[in-house]
Amino acid sequence: MSFQAYLDTIEDKTGLTPRQLLDIAKSRGYDAPEVKATVILEWLKDDYGLGRGHGMALVHVIKKGARIDSRHVGTTGSHRDESDMLWLDGKASKPQ
Repeated sequence: MSFQAYLDTIEDKTGLTPRQLLDIAKSRGYDAPEVKATVILEWLKDDYGLGRGHGMALVHVIKKGARIDSRHVGTTGSHRDESDMLWLDGKASKPQ
């Protein structure tokens, strides 16, 4: 599953765009360097029912932003993406 597909599925499961979840995380201070991934994963599980894989995709966005490693761009592997920038503003508004 591509990184972007994880984020799209999170939107399906929660009804919130990745950007909305990022904003909530920031308002809770989860973007602070000292906040561990386990704290964020627990919040995502408790409040939204997200498992570890989907949660870790959001942890990446919360901690490192929307850019992903370009080694996955244009590959044929299971973690392939079309761009090194993730779309955070919802599937309906994603450029084709």
